Amino acid sequence: MIVALIASALFFQNEAKGQSKSLKVNKAQTENASEKTAIEKLIYSYQDALNASDVSKVISLYTTDGVLMANGAPTADGVEQVKGTYQYVFDNFTYTLKFTIQEIEVNGNTAFARSSSQGSFIIKKSGQSIPDENRELFVFEKVKGQWKIARYMYNKTK
Repeated sequence: MIVALIASALFFQNEAKGQSKSLKVNKAQTENASEKTAIEKLIYSYQDALNASDVSKVISLYTTDGVLMANGAPTADGVEQVKGTYQYVFDNFTYTLKFTIQEIEVNGNTAFARSSSQGSFIIKKSGQSIPDENRELFVFEKVKGQWKIARYMYNKTK
């Protein structure tokens, strides 16, 4: 009888430990899903700011030491260079792009995402509309509890 009671106690103790582990895993999965959702919102905020030609909004999405590696352009390093690049782009072009996210991976206070974008841009000087397709790589950093773009690189798919 005592052996049966000890065996039962050990079984229930192990079962409780398994449930505790399961709860910790579920909590981590929920937190990771929440972080991914926040990053998705950031990418779509970037898409909206780009399509609105809103330099201030775009810059607010970057870290202060953010880096932009645009297709066919010099690397913009730091907020002032990044701002100058977007200002030049928005002064000369108007974008209508839709982003599709392929992957988001989070590791602590850093994350990355792969995406693609399709749409067009208009050359303001001539009014010519040109189809545009890109693939993008974002690196994010969590700053004061908010995700920001730390590095952004894109190139043409065609």
